[in-house]
Amino acid sequence: MATSIEPCFTGIARITDVYIKPRPPHLNGKVERSHKTDRREFWQLIDCTDDIDIKAKLKEWETYYNCHRPHGALSGKAPLEVLREKLLKTHEKV
Repeated sequence: MATSIEPCFTGIARITDVYIKPRPPHLNGKVERSHKTDRREFWQLIDCTDDIDIKAKLKEWETYYNCHRPHGALSGKAPLEVLREKLLKTHEKV
């Protein structure tokens, strides 16, 4: 995941992956929700019969998802916006 948000977070914060143990889908709601969004908003739009660079398309999608796409759980903000706000608040306290 760190590589997917690297273009917009580089130099802002150090973000690391968090690995989870394999579990049944009903115990892994956040990952399952993420997969559902990926299927609906990315994979359904990709025509695999075309000669496309899937890695480039995926990187483009991940940048959009993390830097520009509004998220309901974040009050309609993109993760980058929320991170910037948190970093500004932290910086103001120092």
